[in-house]
Amino acid sequence: MGGRGRSRTQRRHFSQSRENVWKRPKSDPADANPGADDGNDAGKAADKGSWQPFATQNLVFDEYYKGQGIVSQEEWDAFMECLRKPLPAAFRINSSSQFWMDIRSQLENDFAKSLQAEFIEGDEVEAIRPLAWYPENLAWHSNFSRMQLRKNQALERFHEFLKLENEIGNITRQEAVSMVPPLFLDVQPDHFVLDMCAAPGSKTFQLLEIIHRSTKPGSLPKGMVIANDLDVQRCNLLIHQTKRMCTANLVVTNHEAQQFPGCRLSKSQFDTSEMGNQLGPCLNQLLFDRVLCDVPCSGDGTLRKAPDIWRKWNTGMGNGIHGLQIQIAMRGISLLKVGGRMVYSTCSMNPIEDEAVVAEILRKCGGCVELLDVSSELPQLIRRPGLRKWKVRDRGTWLASYKDCPLSRRGAVNPSMFPSGSSVEPVDHSVELEEEQQNSHTTSSEDLPVQLDKPVTSANDLEEEVSGFPLERCMRIVPHDQNGGAFFIAVLHKVGPLPGTVEKNNSHQAKSSFHIDGQPDEAQDKLFKDMKTSEDFSANGNSEKVAEAALEACGDAPQEGPLETDSGNACENDNSNGVEAPSEQNDGKAGGKRKLQMQGKWRGVDPVVFLQDEDVINSIKNFYGIVDSFPLSNHLVTRNSETTRVKRIYYVSESVKELLELNFKVGQQLKITSIGLKMFERQTSREGTSAPCLFRISSEGLPLILPYVTKQILEASVADFKHLLQYKSIKFTDLVDAEFSEKAAKLMPGCCVIVLRKDNIGSSNPNLVHESPIAIGCWRGKASLSVMVTALDCQELLERLLLRMEPAKESPVQESKPSIDANEVNNSDCDMAEDVEEIRLNAEG
Repeated sequence: MGGRGRSRTQRRHFSQSRENVWKRPKSDPADANPGADDGNDAGKAADKGSWQPFATQNLVFDEYYKGQGIVSQEEWDAFMECLRKPLPAAFRINSSSQFWMDIRSQLENDFAKSLQAEFIEGDEVEAIRPLAWYPENLAWHSNFSRMQLRKNQALERFHEFLKLENEIGNITRQEAVSMVPPLFLDVQPDHFVLDMCAAPGSKTFQLLEIIHRSTKPGSLPKGMVIANDLDVQRCNLLIHQTKRMCTANLVVTNHEAQQFPGCRLSKSQFDTSEMGNQLGPCLNQLLFDRVLCDVPCSGDGTLRKAPDIWRKWNTGMGNGIHGLQIQIAMRGISLLKVGGRMVYSTCSMNPIEDEAVVAEILRKCGGCVELLDVSSELPQLIRRPGLRKWKVRDRGTWLASYKDCPLSRRGAVNPSMFPSGSSVEPVDHSVELEEEQQNSHTTSSEDLPVQLDKPVTSANDLEEEVSGFPLERCMRIVPHDQNGGAFFIAVLHKVGPLPGTVEKNNSHQAKSSFHIDGQPDEAQDKLFKDMKTSEDFSANGNSEKVAEAALEACGDAPQEGPLETDSGNACENDNSNGVEAPSEQNDGKAGGKRKLQMQGKWRGVDPVVFLQDEDVINSIKNFYGIVDSFPLSNHLVTRNSETTRVKRIYYVSESVKELLELNFKVGQQLKITSIGLKMFERQTSREGTSAPCLFRISSEGLPLILPYVTKQILEASVADFKHLLQYKSIKFTDLVDAEFSEKAAKLMPGCCVIVLRKDNIGSSNPNLVHESPIAIGCWRGKASLSVMVTALDCQELLERLLLRMEPAKESPVQESKPSIDANEVNNSDCDMAEDVEEIRLNAEG
């Protein structure tokens, strides 16, 4: 349907025949004064040659939200005043971090007091404070904006603290209202969770924290998170963000959210005797206990951190993305298990993107989905009930119901945008057309649609529709209630299977189907024409995601690989009966560049292959003395089908392993860009290639495998451990502890693990560490130990040790902090640099 049925040439001609309003060039005169036509003052600053601050006024915005009644007239001035102020910084402590309690204590006892003297203005009484509604004081609000943190010299120590801990992964800098949706999902450690539009990844990181919350050291939760995003570059950002979590329970995929594969096994493929006992009946298709549906939106809730939206905002932004939002939400519902929960959320205040979408979901699903009342959850979070009545504004005209919409605009205005969701019978308009033709002698047929366009223009005179659904159970967070951003959240519960027709439509939904009824191709043409004539639709940040997603929905965006996955049926693909990667025939056409990889039918994506080389697995297992209780077989995967060239080996949890097996059975429907936890890396240095084991334990995988390592592991005193972190490489003769020096010299050449000896634990039991100690990976050379940890990790670990063990004592290590020079870290930093390249190449299409 739409662009899908036409050839590439036809689609190109279709797109070239219309102006690309999504991304105008900087020289476009329309950008010079975008407010000239709609009466706002946003474009005046652009007339000057020098840079001017962003205008924070848009008359169209004011009129629209006053008409919608988002806030009362008495609150309007406070609402707008708050929107014009910069957004205060907020961040969240990673509860799965080894030092989360130390970080929380440092914030409560150090920064909360020292920063109070720098507090300047506002209604806040504290410079930084924990968010009262977030559990365990793990989320914090700062009254300083990002600009203040960067520019104010008095805040330098706090700013450096935030940057370092964020880079390490101990905290995540995230807008406060963006932390809310995952909390209402009620995620448990054994849940399968889908984040449909996951980039940049802060909510995904939050979901991973929750499933790892009660996990003991050396173990993994039974659940998993699949983080998906449409854009490859945004997937790279997502991978970089979640990489700090160091988890084996994450899969990152690259699909259109509304077309996310269901990986359903056909009856002929699902052999109960062979697979039923192994996978369980729940994995004959991919279904989720929880779905986070944080859809692309106009983003006007982010005005405080993206003020450029003031200049570009218009009503067409919300109207244009409404249909895509419904498609994504309905796909999420179809992938949800019966009894599961889905959170639909946007960072928009527009009821067309919020309540209208939720009402359409409930309408389509009948009684199979209910809207939950969660007003008793997170009681300290100030939220407002959803609206049950609203209006639609199209080209400067208020519409109370679909019957008020002119015929010429019904390609862009859908019945689902209105509270009742009801459409108008086309027969009535045909009769009206015949009467007009019979009674008119001077008017041409081309003018007839114009004569029928008689919408009501006064918002006060409209007879507003009222939705019959309990939309007051939705929640809207507005900026001035808690000095933050704006957000909309609805919690949906699936109480029964969807009707067969709805399920079928969701599985085979076409990209361009913005309509619920009518002819999709005509609707697409009308919608695209409407977007062409509307005001500038592009915006920074989240709104770029809107533009790209809406273009995809129209079917005119350039395609990256064959994304026409049939989510309801198994793909007919070679090599669907095993877990080996497909052969790379005809892939040598890269023109001298990196050989083009294949992941099933996905061209240009590195394959995901189970490592089945027993020699490699046994050499690793024997060298490190990994006990049998830690499963390695069928849990190790690589991104290269040639085992002799494997550089990195990833570890996947039991749930991710089962997902991979299912994905191979259905012909690799999932386009996987990242999977699992990097556990082992091939040592590429000259000294490393001569070691008994070619693979070292990575820093990311060390905390998981540490309790099961019985060889190549030593305990070090506090003095030697600090010296290793400070100097990066120490000769055996320079170690303080003679016993430790002797044992280090007796280790096999290659990677080893150094564990910080606890005060109450002696050196008599160095093997099989059962708790969660502080440990680092090192390289045992000919006459020295070299740290294989990044300089940032060394710096952070040193500071943590000083705060935890010697709070009142000056230390020589403290006086000489390690330099953040990549050349000082032996053997490892080249590999760290390769990680960045790996992220790019894994998803390069």
